[in-house]
Amino acid sequence: MTTPDAATLISARIAELGDWRGACLARVRALVHEAVPEVVEEWKWRGTPVWSCDGLLCTGESYQRVVKLTFAQGAALPDPARLFNASLDGRVRRAIDLHEGDTLDEAAFQALLRAAVAFNRARPARRSR
Repeated sequence: MTTPDAATLISARIAELGDWRGACLARVRALVHEAVPEVVEEWKWRGTPVWSCDGLLCTGESYQRVVKLTFAQGAALPDPARLFNASLDGRVRRAIDLHEGDTLDEAAFQALLRAAVAFNRARPARRSR
């Protein structure tokens, strides 16, 4: 389930980029929806696409020279294809930086997404304070 506002804002961001970054973000978005059909799209932190399912999965940030896919709990996820290439020194997050011309291993990316969903679902429920 995706809120119409978030979906509209993400689509607008992809169109606004209008270059390889927009195409990359659009492909990533499609892969997310294929891997996790129940994904929720959100728009957070002053214009960042966010994909969630029982907790945050990853963000899709676009910068001048990179599209950064940050997995909230990346350090806890198996990454046999070694997609994570950024934020490797953090204790929790891990990221995939994609530069113009890079090819994303789509099957490995979708496996990471499914592992993130499984991680989120395995965590104990947070108690309200």
